[in-house]
Amino acid sequence: MGPPLDPTSVQIPIAHPVERLVAAVAGWPEPSILESGPGFGPAGRWSVLAAYPRLVFEAVGPRWTIRTDSGGFEQGDDPLGRLEALTREYRLADSADEPDPDARPFQGGLIGFLGYDLAPLLERLPRKAPRDSRLPDVRMALYDTAVAVDHQNGAAAILAWDVVGEGRDAVARRARFWRRALRDAVASPRRVERSTLGEAVSNFTRDEYLDAVRRAIEYVHAGDVFQVNLSQRFEARGKVDALDLHLRLRRESPAPFSALLRWRDRAVVSASPESFHQTRGERIVTRPIKGTRPRGDSPEADAALAAELTASPKDRAELTMIVDLERNDLGRVCRYGSVAVTEPLTLETYADVHHLVATVQGKLREGVGPVDVVRATFPGGSITGAPKIRAMQIIDELEPTRRSLYTGAIGYLSRGGTSGFNIAIRTALVEGDRVRYQVGGGIVADSSPEDEYEETLHKGRGLRRVLAGEDAP
Repeated sequence: MGPPLDPTSVQIPIAHPVERLVAAVAGWPEPSILESGPGFGPAGRWSVLAAYPRLVFEAVGPRWTIRTDSGGFEQGDDPLGRLEALTREYRLADSADEPDPDARPFQGGLIGFLGYDLAPLLERLPRKAPRDSRLPDVRMALYDTAVAVDHQNGAAAILAWDVVGEGRDAVARRARFWRRALRDAVASPRRVERSTLGEAVSNFTRDEYLDAVRRAIEYVHAGDVFQVNLSQRFEARGKVDALDLHLRLRRESPAPFSALLRWRDRAVVSASPESFHQTRGERIVTRPIKGTRPRGDSPEADAALAAELTASPKDRAELTMIVDLERNDLGRVCRYGSVAVTEPLTLETYADVHHLVATVQGKLREGVGPVDVVRATFPGGSITGAPKIRAMQIIDELEPTRRSLYTGAIGYLSRGGTSGFNIAIRTALVEGDRVRYQVGGGIVADSSPEDEYEETLHKGRGLRRVLAGEDAP
């Protein structure tokens, strides 16, 4: 699996089934699991399973708090400024580094999420709907030990790093503790409780959603925007086991950027297909998605739907529009002339849908750090619209509830010159006995309200089946 990052880190190979490892780590304090699997190429090569954070950073609006594993506590204003200070303190994703291109992506650092509702700290945006979620706008936890699974060769290892300056002996003891604890947990796995939830109810009626789409189309015709992403939220209540939801979602809707983050009575369960951005040293890559078709009931029907999507002038135009937006966003932090579209359009197929995807990359300017990238590019243009600011204003007007984490980002800021975030779509948010997920689509001048409504149902099919307790066919 490659050499450790530095002489103070420790690596212990292990040979347990991946699902058993996920179940074990998910039962430990405040786990953060970034999981992929075979079949997704380089994007799905690695899974990272972490727990026992050394500190947790959370922000709600303009206020932040830090809680450490030793009981320490800090609070203050300017969340992004404090997050930036943490990245400097722990040497996370320093753009001046030149990492080995074959090295594992996470080498100790922060794992967590940036919620869509972080956006008002970056731009002047209205907030019509009141906050109705107990999830923070930002939650990032610092981990110095993790299990890394390389899906390219099936190898797994416990990795421990000296992130907080304890010395190699302490790192080695921690790695041995994880080995014993994993062995015991895999030998006697905890029982996973089956989640039992009621019907998922939308925050729109069907007619209300169609009316909102028509209003969005009017804004496009008036010249306010070229495109606006509109979504509806579904909520179900009942008995919830976040690990059960995660394990069933990974079977129902496998994706290159799955995640399970859990703390107190809250959790994030995600099967996102979309990368927000990945950095390795000075290189940054984003892969926006635009254009969707459902999977067909037969190989012939499936191929016809894929061909229809690939040939669709409307969907190709939507993707081109968002590619231009992403080029502009990357241009704010990249060297002049380095931003390029390396794949203008490719078809990617998932369990429930086909998507059109593009790839845009650039070289970061000297001195640009990971929080600078967030300030320049967040939230992703594929899930807001273009122009981005006006699209977000219209989203706030037309959607009856705040988005919370939905269409924010889930990922990591790591040592070794790497960071990576996905777009938080196909994502369920757990709060006590309540589970929510949200689905949307890009509205343009020739959108059909009925087709846009149906597209949201296609995108949410996997999550809907999981919440309903249905097993994958």
